[in-house]
Amino acid sequence: MSGAPKLFSPGPVLVKANVRNALLHYDICHRSKEFEAMFVETQGYINKLFNADDSYYSVIVSGSGTSANETVLSSVLKPGEKVLLIRNGVFGERLQEIIEKYQIPYVDASFPWATQPKMDVVEQLLKDNPDVKLVAMVFHETSTGMINPVAEVGALCKKYGKELHVDTVSAAAGQHIDVVKNNITYATSVGGKCLGAFPGAAYVIAKKSALEALTAEQCKNVYLNLYKHYTIARDTHQTPNTPNVTLFWALNQALKNIFELEGGLAPRVERYERCAAIIRQGVKEMGLKLLLDDHMSSTVTSVFLPQNIDLAQFLAEMEKRGYIFYKGKGPYEKQNMIQIANMGEIYEDDCYNMLRVVKECLAYCAK
Repeated sequence: MSGAPKLFSPGPVLVKANVRNALLHYDICHRSKEFEAMFVETQGYINKLFNADDSYYSVIVSGSGTSANETVLSSVLKPGEKVLLIRNGVFGERLQEIIEKYQIPYVDASFPWATQPKMDVVEQLLKDNPDVKLVAMVFHETSTGMINPVAEVGALCKKYGKELHVDTVSAAAGQHIDVVKNNITYATSVGGKCLGAFPGAAYVIAKKSALEALTAEQCKNVYLNLYKHYTIARDTHQTPNTPNVTLFWALNQALKNIFELEGGLAPRVERYERCAAIIRQGVKEMGLKLLLDDHMSSTVTSVFLPQNIDLAQFLAEMEKRGYIFYKGKGPYEKQNMIQIANMGEIYEDDCYNMLRVVKECLAYCAK
């Protein structure tokens, strides 16, 4: 392989040159007015990303997408308050791991991987467990590429008076998300996915009313403390601890690209949809089977290789030729599944070129 690889993987992603160059911003103090101005500007862009109105507020957390989820789940529940967890893949199980680590009581709405959560089951669990305060779920379950029914769950939360936490780590900037319309109380994401920035700068957007109701005592983490992040950002335009300032600049630039250079979120989502369609049509023409038939995201395609192809060899051959994929997670690895993502700086010609190399590698590995 010569040159930088093409990352057809769901994070980290390829970034624009101006995002990479933002890392070279001259050194500043995070307690300076310049940082505060950039922080506030970035918050405004985050709110636009989620189509939020002025009843929402966003904060930025130095960490991965998981850190944003842990910030919410470790902060918003008082002793004895329950979560209804909806899960159907690895990242729903990641939410479960956080919930269990903090010993939060929860009702488990578990569904088979690559299947849609059933709304009649979810509604019955809400009826049977009136002490549930928060419903938690993943928007785009990256381990399968499935989009979950957030709008329907949001409607149920509104009907039964529940808060809704949605992990949008691999959905934000890749799907249209409307926190107001979908009654989302808390949403989380990170720069190094569809947004086209880097890992390490995560963010939370939440209803101000929910943030104002937080107390210092109910938060169970020192660093990932939503009360601290909110009150300090609200009062001083700062973070409670030293942030990864360099990554904030890159996050800011990636958001600025969408809203100042690309004409808003719609063109980016449309590009992702076009690229995903090219990939899906291309692998089908090779005779490969997709994991999903519907409810597919605009950025991740799960594909089964033929059984006579050695998965590790195929991925290694693709990497030699400059292309990086993910192997399937959980049980899908043994089923010879790969995941092809088109997040970040991936365009139509990149997809056609990648498909040509896939065909070459399949032929090579079948020998």
